[in-house]
This record gives sequence, structure tokens and C-alpha cells, in this order.
Amino acid sequence: MASRFDIGFAKTARASGGLAILLQIADQTAAGLGEVDPEGIVTRAAGVAKFTGKALKTLDVLAPHGAPVDRILVLGLGEVAKLVAHDWLKAGGAAAGKIGRADKATIYLDAPGATVTAKNAADFALGMQLGAYSFDIYKTKKSEDDDARNGKAAKVTIVTAAASAAKKASDVSDAIADGVILARNLVNEPANVLGPVEFAEKAKALEKLGVDVEILTEREMKRLGMGALLGVAQGSVRPPRLAVMHWKGGKEKDRPIAFIGKGVVFDTGGISIKPAAGMEDMKGDMGGAAAVIGLMHTLAARKAKANVVGILGLVENMPDGNAQRPGDIVKSMSGQTIEIINTDAEGRLVLCDALWYCNETFKPQFMINLATLTGAVMVALGSHHAGLFSNDDTLSARLTAAGLSTNERLWRLPLGREYDKMIDSKFADMKNTGGRYAGSITAAQFLHRFVKETPWAHLDIAGTAMGSPTDEINQSWGSGFGVRLLDELVRANYES
Repeated sequence: MASRFDIGFAKTARASGGLAILLQIADQTAAGLGEVDPEGIVTRAAGVAKFTGKALKTLDVLAPHGAPVDRILVLGLGEVAKLVAHDWLKAGGAAAGKIGRADKATIYLDAPGATVTAKNAADFALGMQLGAYSFDIYKTKKSEDDDARNGKAAKVTIVTAAASAAKKASDVSDAIADGVILARNLVNEPANVLGPVEFAEKAKALEKLGVDVEILTEREMKRLGMGALLGVAQGSVRPPRLAVMHWKGGKEKDRPIAFIGKGVVFDTGGISIKPAAGMEDMKGDMGGAAAVIGLMHTLAARKAKANVVGILGLVENMPDGNAQRPGDIVKSMSGQTIEIINTDAEGRLVLCDALWYCNETFKPQFMINLATLTGAVMVALGSHHAGLFSNDDTLSARLTAAGLSTNERLWRLPLGREYDKMIDSKFADMKNTGGRYAGSITAAQFLHRFVKETPWAHLDIAGTAMGSPTDEINQSWGSGFGVRLLDELVRANYES
């Protein structure tokens, strides 16, 4: 999917035509006034409009007299004392939303009163890329803005004293943007286009970036004894896949870190079928797998100095004559048996075999799984935090810190033996659901039985991966939640 912007950096620029965007700290003057507003039109307009540079507020001046540009937009950054790293992404997203039909834009980043670093500039560019994203490949008519530019990307020049270092920093931010956009594209794709086999092919494509990829078929999973994952898949005519991605960017002797994603490409609920209303959203029930493949893309593209394993459990959950039934008992790869109480509690069945396979095969330092697992986590946390469950306080703290840094926030919820009783079965080692109460906790408690003593965290992203509130850097139904969070976790803690 083509980018709407061709973004570059420069220490100085002579704006001519198009749009100029000037950043302004609250109650200060705007950046770049001398270059684009020789007659003081912006200052006069700000006085009339009582514009003071509050965060993300704008002042828009069309056809300013005597100016070398066609339009000047002033974008507020707010109070410098309250300015944090994520605000630069938001500002970039806000700027992207204001470019409209302009075929070129010059952005003056060095607002008086602010110290602009190379990372700030790269984050601003990242915010522009994410904020401009839209999933429109199935629309036959272009948007009015794209039509006005004949589908060409607008040329954007970001002017800052930190331009040279920002160009280098943008290599990392470009890799992050590509990973998030890959995840968003996958979540937004309709299920008739993206099945388990097609998703596995997306993983295989990462070999171009140097990722080792192995795709396990149904036959290989049967040989391994993955009865839980295969039980979910047996009602669909589309065969399951387990995609195993390995990025070897660290020292050879270093054990890898591991990320596992639930990839239910469509979830009808199986025999325990979901209500019809809203079922179309279940094309996004692979948001965890989308985040993991997006993360692996980012890590490989920026040449992360870490050994990382990514595993995707890819299935479709459909009702047919061969679908598993409530009351069935399946045997997981671990040897533990599971009574199926509700075929709509399928994600944990996919993950338990993927977790066990990962642990046995790679002996990782830790495992983190991501899944759009329960509606219960949305009841508890809404769409502004993902649920975090963990058996390791250090890993939990690092994840929480990464979430605060990227604004992909997590909230830790409890695990405990008391909840184990809720998933004990009369007929098998466990059942796959513990009932209505503490639904997200009992799901996590179920997964906990498949990780042994390995440090592990489970992120329930049901409320954040799809249909979450839009903001300056995400106007999409599929958010790509988790890519930036986990990239920050790796960069801050696990690169050699």
C-alpha cells in the first residue's frame, strides 16, 4: 500500500508554493515565521483568533499576502513542561491530517522554547505515516485528496537543526511504521482473502529481510500431537498452519526471546456459534498474530541486535459436520487433556499448543503471547488498556514501562490458584472455560498451565487491536496494537 507522503529532512529549506506547517509552543512564537511570513500575517491572525499554541490546536491561514507559500498552518505543541515523547507522534499525526490536497509541505519543527532532538523529529515523521494510513484497496474511487494529487505522494520536507541525525533515526521509525502498517493491513483484510495459508505466506515473505521461516502443516502438527489447535481447525475446509519465524540478530550463544500470536483468521464461535450482530468483526480475531508478524518485520528491518522467535497459530473456527462439539475431549501437545465446554473459547486452545511448542523447541528466555482472547477484558478495561497477566514481576514491569513509553498501555490483572478451580474438569485435566465470572483471568490461568517455569506474559488485546478509539496516529479499524510496545520492550531491555 503506497504511502501518502514522501518525507525528507533538511536543516534549512526555502519554501515555495504548497503548504507550510509551523510548530508552536504555548505562548511562544511559531517556528519558521521569518521564512514564510515576511508581512506578519500569522501573528495578526493569531491575535484575532486568540490562538496561543495549545496542544494540537491549529491556526490555518489561506493565501497569506506576501508569503512564498499558498497556505500556512500553525500547529500547537502545548506547554513545554508537559511535552513528552508520544506528543511528537501525535503532532505528526495531526499534521498529516491537515495536509489535505497539497502536493508538497514544508514543516518547521524547531519551535522556539523547545529542544528538538533527532528522535523527536523521527517520531514526528512516524506519527505522520501512521496518521495518514487508510485501508482503501477495495474501494474503486479515490479520496478527493488523492484524486487532487493524481494518486501521487505529497512531498514533505521536515526542517530541523537535527536533520542529519534525524535521517539516521528515521531508519528505525520507518521500520516501525512498516511493521505497524503490516499488522493493520492484516487485521483489516477480509477473511475470504486472508486464510491460514495466505497468512503463513505473509510470514514466509519475511525471509527477504533475513528472517528464518518454517511453516508447519496439518500433517506436521498431528505428528507433534497438537490436538488442541487442530481441534479448532477441524471444522474449516481451510487447513491450519503454524508459522515459526526466527530472527538471529544477537550473539549465537544467547537464548532467544519469544512472541506468540493467536491467529484465528475468522471466528464464528464454531458449534457454540456467536450472534450474527457484529460477527463481521471476527475477521480481526488474528490481531495477536498480526502484531507478532508486524514486530518481526520491524526487528528485522531495523537489524535488531537480539535473537527473537515469533510463532503464529493460524486457524479458522467454523461450524460444519466435522467441527468439534461441546463435550469433546482433546489432547494437547503437552499431554494434558482438555474438555471443550464452549467452542467459542478457541483462542486458548490454539495458543496452548503454540506455547508448548515454543518452549520445548527454543528454550526461550521468556515468552509473551498476544491474543484478542476475551470480551471480559473489555468489560474490565475498555479500549484504552490491554490486559496483562504474568508469572514474572520483572517481565511485567518492563512491559508496563514499554507501554507507558509508547502509549500502548497495559494493566496487570491477577493470576491465582483460586481461579484454577474454575477450570478444573470432571472428565479431563481441565476445561476450556470457567464460566462468565473472571473470564479473562481464567483464560490466562488456562494458558499458565502450558508454560512450565519459563517467564511468561499474556496480553489480552481484544479491546485494543480492533475497533479501538481513533486518535491522531490511528484512524483505522485495525490499530496494529502491540508492534510499537514490543519493539520498545526489546530495544530497551534485550538488545546486545
